[in-house]
Amino acid sequence: MEQLPKSLEEAIAEAMVATQAALEDGYTRLQVELVFPELRMMPIAQQFLSAFEDRGSKLRVFFPDAGAAALARRDWGDKDYAIRGIGELKAKIQPDEELFIFIEPSSVEVGQLEELCTEAGDRPVVLLNPRLEDIATIGIGYAGRQLRERFLSQFDSCYYLQPTDGAAISRSYPSPWRVWLEREEGEYELIAEEPRKPVGEALNQLLLQATGGEESQAAQPSAIKRPGLLSGLQQFLRALSQ
Repeated sequence: MEQLPKSLEEAIAEAMVATQAALEDGYTRLQVELVFPELRMMPIAQQFLSAFEDRGSKLRVFFPDAGAAALARRDWGDKDYAIRGIGELKAKIQPDEELFIFIEPSSVEVGQLEELCTEAGDRPVVLLNPRLEDIATIGIGYAGRQLRERFLSQFDSCYYLQPTDGAAISRSYPSPWRVWLEREEGEYELIAEEPRKPVGEALNQLLLQATGGEESQAAQPSAIKRPGLLSGLQQFLRALSQ
């Protein structure tokens, strides 16, 4: 029986397996998203990267800036792979590197991210918890935004997990997108599987159908921005945010 992960460690482990499976199937532009408030990315990144450490120097890890990269090098100790900030002079991609993982890149770095992906060519790139939703607010014109959005559309979601009030959305490659409804405290029931990520009205309709047409907290768009209002969700978020 399909279930949601019960802890952050379990969610990261699922993300590791899903990413490896997608890479083995030939995907070269992937993203992993754990959509929770106030996540501490450094320990998440450390656990996630453990799945790829056997690649040694063929792996390259990028943080948004040199400070975050230096902190990772200090806290993680000696690694066989390079850890750099996206904008560092030493960030240039090397010919023998085969996999590139970007930790929490934001819309501020999207230009540099695009350049590095161009350098990577057909070698795989993974974005871990990208923060690119505000791509339209970084001071570039309409044509520039279109080019950036076209670039970002190249990335396939291999793992996604987002709880909302009374519901959750998930995807773990190669499975389809899944929508879950909280039936009892902390217990989620799978109510739909979709080939594409359900958002907006499509998501609302799925939730309304599952609840017999009654408007619920889960069906309200604003609920996504207000985590922790239901006791079951509070428990889920606390476990996943520790």
